[in-house]
Amino acid sequence: MLDQIAAAFDRQDYKTAASLLKQLQKQSPDSPWVTFYLGRLREATGKLEAAELLYRSLLQVTANPKVAAQARLGVQRLATLKAAAAPSPPATESAAGAGVLVLEAIAPDYRQQAAQRFGQVMGIDAYSARMLLPSRGWRLYRVGDAAELQKISQQLRKAEIPAFWQPVRAIQALKVFRVRYIETASPQVKVICENEAGQTGGLSFGWAEVSDRVEGRLPIFEHVVDLNARNQLTRREATQDYAQVIDLHLPQRRCILRFGDWSYQFGQGVLLDAKQDGELVATQLSNRIRWNKLVYFLDEQLSAVPVWTEFPQFAETALELLPLIELKSQIDLLRKAPSQWDQAFQLYSGLVFQTRSAL
Repeated sequence: MLDQIAAAFDRQDYKTAASLLKQLQKQSPDSPWVTFYLGRLREATGKLEAAELLYRSLLQVTANPKVAAQARLGVQRLATLKAAAAPSPPATESAAGAGVLVLEAIAPDYRQQAAQRFGQVMGIDAYSARMLLPSRGWRLYRVGDAAELQKISQQLRKAEIPAFWQPVRAIQALKVFRVRYIETASPQVKVICENEAGQTGGLSFGWAEVSDRVEGRLPIFEHVVDLNARNQLTRREATQDYAQVIDLHLPQRRCILRFGDWSYQFGQGVLLDAKQDGELVATQLSNRIRWNKLVYFLDEQLSAVPVWTEFPQFAETALELLPLIELKSQIDLLRKAPSQWDQAFQLYSGLVFQTRSAL
């Protein structure tokens, strides 16, 4: 039932979440998850003070590390909402508007010292600070006023905590072209692609212009019928498959080329799966095999280009905070309902683009 409740919150179906929560409360009244999801329900319906009381009460009594971690995230979200609602001093032109603050990975041998320093800067206890610091990849820590996040980022770096901030508008301004196929690969590369308005055209560039490559897997959700503990049929949302996506960054042109296994036209342009004798085998291959051939082709052409593969770790920390910002995913994956995973990838790739361009 916990999976069903979590899925209801993910799709913002609070009526179903409340109904399932009542059932859980009857079945397991002493479960810490009941208190946590009651807090989530209060938070979702705008009762922020009541939600915070429930989250903080959990942190004082629960011995369940998963519940405690989720309760800390809840307290963090509420702090972000309060900071966003509070009056702020006039922002500088470079830091006006909404922004994001990201924590970078901490080396294991520095983790305890970093937690103490992080806790001092953010005004939290060392244990909570340690749980928030990532050991791998990036963590979306806070969303709020860009000027304020800029100040916090400077304080963290002064305390030797690796962190950075970015204004959301800088990521929104990046142009994303959805690649349909590679028409030619040498000496100049030409791709046929669509812009954000759905207009198709050609774009030529050199492989040497590509600065970074970002890879991700986007879960595809379906409603499935399953048996619960009482042998009753229930409907729940489950991950049925993953869509593969690759971004190539062209910083000199301030644009991103996006490849998706659901939209790339493998039978057009450069035939990545043609035999040397010219016999076409594309129609005999599965889409996944053809995608892998495209990946191998990009590996050969971009062997010296950094590959960013830690999107899953970032997305797990970002999904709860994404509703606080407006950011189009620029992903044309056909879904039954919008998914914040798409928006998370847009943010992750945009952050890589911005931070790397600043080097």
